[in-house]
Amino acid sequence: MIKKINHIGIAVSSLESQIPFYRDILGLDSLGSEEVEEQKVKVAMFSVGEVKIELLEPTSSESPIAKFLEKRGDGIHHIAYETDGIIDEIRNMEDSDIQMLDKEPRDGTHGTKIAFLHPKSSGRVLTELCQPGENGC
Repeated sequence: MIKKINHIGIAVSSLESQIPFYRDILGLDSLGSEEVEEQKVKVAMFSVGEVKIELLEPTSSESPIAKFLEKRGDGIHHIAYETDGIIDEIRNMEDSDIQMLDKEPRDGTHGTKIAFLHPKSSGRVLTELCQPGENGC
């Protein structure tokens, strides 16, 4: 079952240039940064209420984020919905004829399991399912 919006992913050309806005101007709490080699991105996470803001910088021109930036520039990349049963959610989506980019969960930040729906099936919005790991989601 979908529980809440977990985070909003924002593609950025440079974490270094964008972090000060979220940290210093907006005053959001930093939850840290990490590199996700599998997805070829560096991530900085901030909290605002119950929702997080995830800044994504590509580490390779082969990264999906690099391709997004090339086409659209910096901006909102995806919305992530939290679930405590990602495998069941993937199956429910497929049973509802929702096209999945990920048929099986893969590793995300902070030990999460994630899976993306194809934007063609979700109103042209890249949608992520996110199951918290040991350190949250």
